[in-house]
Amino acid sequence: MLSRVSWRAWSWIVPATVALLALAVRAVRLSAPSRLAFDETYYAKDAWSLLEHGYVLDYVDGADDRIADGELSGLFAAEPSWIVHPDGGKWLIAIGESLFGLTPFGWRISAAVVGALTVLVLARLLIRLTGAIWVGALGGLLLALDGVHFVMSRLALLDVFLAFWLVCAIACLVADRDWLERRLADDDRWRVWRPWQFVAGLAFGMATATKWSGLYVLAAFGLTIVLWEVAARRRCARTRGSAPPSWWRGLLRVGVPSFGWLVLVACAVYLASWTGWFVHHEEYERRFGNGYGDYAAWGHLAEPTGGPIGGAVDALRSWWHFHVMTWDFHTGDYLADKTHPYASHPIGWLLPWRPVAVDTSTDVPAQQCGAPEDSSCISEVLILGNPAVWWIGTLALLAVLVMMFRKPSWRLSVPLVGLAATWLPWFATADRPIFSFYSVAMAPFLVIAIGLAANGVHRRCAQRGRGRWSAAALCAYAVVVAALFVYFYPIWTDVLLPYDSWRQRMWLGTWI
Repeated sequence: MLSRVSWRAWSWIVPATVALLALAVRAVRLSAPSRLAFDETYYAKDAWSLLEHGYVLDYVDGADDRIADGELSGLFAAEPSWIVHPDGGKWLIAIGESLFGLTPFGWRISAAVVGALTVLVLARLLIRLTGAIWVGALGGLLLALDGVHFVMSRLALLDVFLAFWLVCAIACLVADRDWLERRLADDDRWRVWRPWQFVAGLAFGMATATKWSGLYVLAAFGLTIVLWEVAARRRCARTRGSAPPSWWRGLLRVGVPSFGWLVLVACAVYLASWTGWFVHHEEYERRFGNGYGDYAAWGHLAEPTGGPIGGAVDALRSWWHFHVMTWDFHTGDYLADKTHPYASHPIGWLLPWRPVAVDTSTDVPAQQCGAPEDSSCISEVLILGNPAVWWIGTLALLAVLVMMFRKPSWRLSVPLVGLAATWLPWFATADRPIFSFYSVAMAPFLVIAIGLAANGVHRRCAQRGRGRWSAAALCAYAVVVAALFVYFYPIWTDVLLPYDSWRQRMWLGTWI
């Protein structure tokens, strides 16, 4: 048995080691493909504009070709761009570009680092949930070797940053629950200052400043932690032989401070992420509002208020109507009749049914990859989940759901609430093009479900004297995950393959 000091040390050493492995495999061939892939064409250039101008400008025609040729002057027009996502994630992409330039490595390195950090935080979260270092190591390894998270950690898209901030926020809320439990053991005082909730609010703010879908997770876990605490306080009161607080009284006394630490702090962070917009709001008004006196494009007509305070009010009003315009873009009729060959219904995301090819080169001469003369070569970057993670993860979710019904636990609610908040809202927008790579925000909760289910099964087997058998099975599962990672690695990293070799990896027709 490890001493407490040794256990704490290893509980950091093991996750850090897995995270370094995750970073290493993500950094290899990070510059492939050597061009802007899929929606990188928006976010990489937006990030560069933030660095150069402090806000996002429209880019000129042929900007992608200029970037590919190393010509970085004259990329942007004079008017601001209609950004349909906040700038939080784009500023993180900009960090890499500031260090390594507007190059494939520069616009992707931030995603690789954040992806590895997500592995670290997730492994630590699982250790906190289960008290078992091996569960953290397994969970970190599964996320590190999952195809969706792996590929998204190698692209300048926003979703991997969203996933990171969400995992950070949930890890803080779980730490807050442990913090509360330790203090309830001494006394049942109602505490207003909640440091972990405050940090969670910062993380939720950054998640929402990356993509608005972070709001669903904030709302879901905001309600969940209030229920966690009220239930814990009632249980503690009964244990001490005192009358438990009523549910309504408890909900108010817990909910109001939690609303402040989570929602209000998140709102402040989100507002701060629009600093560039506020500094340059007049440029946005001139383009999208037709001047101060005419906000017809935003459904609003008003004269400028004038003065410093009035100018701030005008900026906030314009900012709000910019949000309304963007919301209409996401939910209105504009996208309802659009189609995309890689669009998919969220009902198939758990099993992965329809992956997304973000870059493909076909009909490459056979001699370049050693294919038969009558064949050809192909390279691809396919956002496809590791089947051993997603298929087993779906079963693990069902197992956790059954465990929750049999013996409810706040720990078991973490993956269930997380998956519901990151998956179910997409069903409301299934009538427009949406993509399975959004499921990268679901992946951590799927892995948490695997970790909790594996821990439960192993404990039960150990109690029955079969611990070695369950340990061997878990090791075998990890080996299968690693083997499939190696097998699918070429189609995740743009490796040139003979057509027949590529076709063998297309297990389902919907993967093509």
